[in-house]
Amino acid sequence: MNMNTSLDAKRVSGDALPIVDVTDLCSTDPAKRRAVGAQLRAACADKGFFYCAGHGIPQGLIDAVFEETRLFFDQPEETKLAYEKSKVSKANRGYEVLGGQVLEAGTPPDRKEGYYIGLELPETDPRVIAGRFNRGPNVWPADLPGFEPTMAAYFEAMRRLSERLMKGIALSLDLSEDYFDTFKKDPVATLRLLHYPPQRKDAEPDEKGAGAHTDWGALTLLLQDDVGGLQVLDNKSGEWIHADPVPGTFVVNLGDALAHWTNDLYKSTKHRVVNASGRERYSVPYFYDGDADYEVVCIPTCLKPGEEPKYEPITVEGHLMNMYRKSYG
Repeated sequence: MNMNTSLDAKRVSGDALPIVDVTDLCSTDPAKRRAVGAQLRAACADKGFFYCAGHGIPQGLIDAVFEETRLFFDQPEETKLAYEKSKVSKANRGYEVLGGQVLEAGTPPDRKEGYYIGLELPETDPRVIAGRFNRGPNVWPADLPGFEPTMAAYFEAMRRLSERLMKGIALSLDLSEDYFDTFKKDPVATLRLLHYPPQRKDAEPDEKGAGAHTDWGALTLLLQDDVGGLQVLDNKSGEWIHADPVPGTFVVNLGDALAHWTNDLYKSTKHRVVNASGRERYSVPYFYDGDADYEVVCIPTCLKPGEEPKYEPITVEGHLMNMYRKSYG
């Protein structure tokens, strides 16, 4: 095991990252929906991370996603390379090699390999013809017949859950539930399948599964296996804390877009992955980034008296393109 103490994290009580049951966001009782909004506000204004329970995603679908993910990454390297995204896609779809991304500047490449999936669009779609960011057809492994139907079903389930959570976020800010409806009009979203090999004994200094970073968009819904390794920065103490897997939940965290919207009232918190388990780790984040043309502008009610917006308005697409260039050069 890598004994680099800079990669250590502390174990904390279970309430350090709250569990929010979102079942009542579907209630016909407005008071129950607002009560969930209040819980979301507490979580979002503290660390910007929480465990989402009551999400309604069938366990059978979750199990199938993990199975297809393992099947893909268990294939020989030459098989996976046939789907390498820079060779087979103009829309950032397909396989990403081990070490293909650097999330934390000044550190070694991330020790993970991935697979990118997005909204399925044909080459004839006007958004694809126009070369819009992250728009195009997916790349599906030909030798895994269950891969495409499983991931397509999961992608759609995550979209619906994200829309429900955005209604809860609106309520948490004392806004109308439909405040973000135009944001979800034609959303950019990405599903990433990730495989983290165990931390190497001879790892380079500060080498991690995923370097410390914040996410770029609005919401990230993370499905993680039982191995663990996700660490979240406690902004108050400056310490890294473990976000251990909690059965039946997703880890949800806010991205930079929501922090900018709320003038940092809500937190986009740094996190990283250190797989010190000695086992293979798999996780599946779904990034919900919103309508490409939506302009992220500070919500006036989030400003304190006399406070000015910290961030210039920018479209979702413009923001994502900026962040992508920083991460991939």
